[in-house]
Amino acid sequence: MFGRAWLARSWQRWFRPATLGQRGEALAARHLRRRGYRIVARGSRAALGELDLVAVDGRTVVFVEVKTRRSQDAGHPADAVDDDKQRRLTRLAVAYLRRHGLLEYPARFDVVAITWPAGRGKPTVEHFPHAFDAVGHDGMFS
Repeated sequence: MFGRAWLARSWQRWFRPATLGQRGEALAARHLRRRGYRIVARGSRAALGELDLVAVDGRTVVFVEVKTRRSQDAGHPADAVDDDKQRRLTRLAVAYLRRHGLLEYPARFDVVAITWPAGRGKPTVEHFPHAFDAVGHDGMFS
């Protein structure tokens, strides 16, 4: 009824992320878990956009932006987190903290930059804790 080929296709469809970005987010989550972070949300959507990962490091809420690229030909993946992106992430983070009653907890922004070469190359994972300060909400984060 269900052969080995069906099982393999099903596993890939349901458990293996389809896009480079999704694979990068899954790798970033594993990377952070190995370092003691607890992942509490993935792909948290709101009207303003999406938070890639929300994690807890000790008592700090960490909003993690994951940038995955095939190469660094167009620049380092972390460079894509420009001022506009930082402003959007700050608004999303404040909304998340409000929605979950977490405004009294310290929070920060990390960036995980992944370069994942095409083919079978091993990805490079770089984690930048405290990558940027909240933009437009002075005193909201520590």
